[in-house]
Amino acid sequence: MTKEISNDAISKFENDLANHPAFNVASHAAQENGIYKASQNLQTKIDLDPTFSIEIETGKPADQKQSGRCWMFSALNTMRHPLQKKFKLKDFELSQNYTNFWDKFEKSNWFFENVIATADKDLGDRKVSFLFTTPQQDGGQWDMLCGIIEKYGIVPKSVYPETANATNSSALNDTLNTLLRKDGLELRDLVNAGKSEAEVQARKEEMLNDVFRILATSLGVPPKKFNFEYRDDDQNYHIDQDITPKEFFDKYVGMDLESHISTINAPTSDKPFHKVFSVEYLGNVVGGRQVRHLNLKVDEMKDLIIKQLKDGEVVWFGSNVVKDSERRAGLLDTNLYRRDQLFDVDFKMTKAQMLDSGESMMDHAMVITGVDIVDGKPTKWKIENSWGDKPGFKGYFVMSDSWFDSFVYQAVINKKYLPEDLKKAFDEGKENPIQLLPWDPMGALAFKD
Repeated sequence: MTKEISNDAISKFENDLANHPAFNVASHAAQENGIYKASQNLQTKIDLDPTFSIEIETGKPADQKQSGRCWMFSALNTMRHPLQKKFKLKDFELSQNYTNFWDKFEKSNWFFENVIATADKDLGDRKVSFLFTTPQQDGGQWDMLCGIIEKYGIVPKSVYPETANATNSSALNDTLNTLLRKDGLELRDLVNAGKSEAEVQARKEEMLNDVFRILATSLGVPPKKFNFEYRDDDQNYHIDQDITPKEFFDKYVGMDLESHISTINAPTSDKPFHKVFSVEYLGNVVGGRQVRHLNLKVDEMKDLIIKQLKDGEVVWFGSNVVKDSERRAGLLDTNLYRRDQLFDVDFKMTKAQMLDSGESMMDHAMVITGVDIVDGKPTKWKIENSWGDKPGFKGYFVMSDSWFDSFVYQAVINKKYLPEDLKKAFDEGKENPIQLLPWDPMGALAFKD
């Protein structure tokens, strides 16, 4: 039985304010400065001093600008750091636009194939509606970038630079999604009209030709071969002629992509620890690498990250960066804003409760490049972001260990650092991972505009 709010209840709430002697002070502060400034805990700036006992130097941060390609920038940053050191190339960057082109092209085909596979379902079906809501977007996952590189390779940023539509992607996404929705409806009609698979695929290929034209016009035509010409930090001249993108990756990057796996910390009742999960409809390259996550306890994930950092290898990770963060100062801390003290209200939720209720989900990927360990325990972490060098400490952020506990959900770990029981758990589950629903929070990073 429903019950409306009564005037007596409102009077009681008004009278209750008298029991909060600090109400007037808090009210003036919040109304004048806003909730976050009024509740900011200045002790955080002291506690998160950017000094670390383990630290990997990585150079100037990249800048994704007005695009949702954090996952791509962060992944490519993990690949460029060893290259910079080995070949003495300060501030060298791999082309984010190159992987962006092929990601959007492959995502278009991924969308078409899923539309064809679900053509027998009503448009109002939740999964069909999910597909058409965002046919493609800027977001993605580590395994999705690996799928692109394994198929198309990679090139230096100097060979295939950023364009206006890469750095500010809203117009391209809107244009492409309009076309994909229109074409998706046509593919559904063809399937439901009883057209043969060959006829449907032939029409799909014509549609992909339009997609390719839009991408080539907006982002440029990706090179098939190029000359890699540069001077290293010692001013020595080098040139590598007529090299393909795949040859460039093998020769200059050389990361063993197959050995790097995604681990998650999702302590919800539907995700047992030490099991492998995937997310339905999450991917880009048809026939390519499947997105797979090994669910770990948070302390297990931290131990693996620390091992990797001690060995000189940075760590790609996914988190909810909008929570308890100060972008300009570059601080991530659960004690950054004391809204509980400002309002005298309890906001506490467990990590599982935040995930289950939609309070929190992955929305940003960055790179862990350092950690401060005191008495054998991590206290704070050094983070390379992809928002340029203006925010934080010249583009680097400091993350408290409590923020890690609450808002870090994913980390890519070199498989060699896993103990034997976790290697076995991943190997046993990777071929037939447990399928999560398309809207599960473990897939949220891939659906960013």
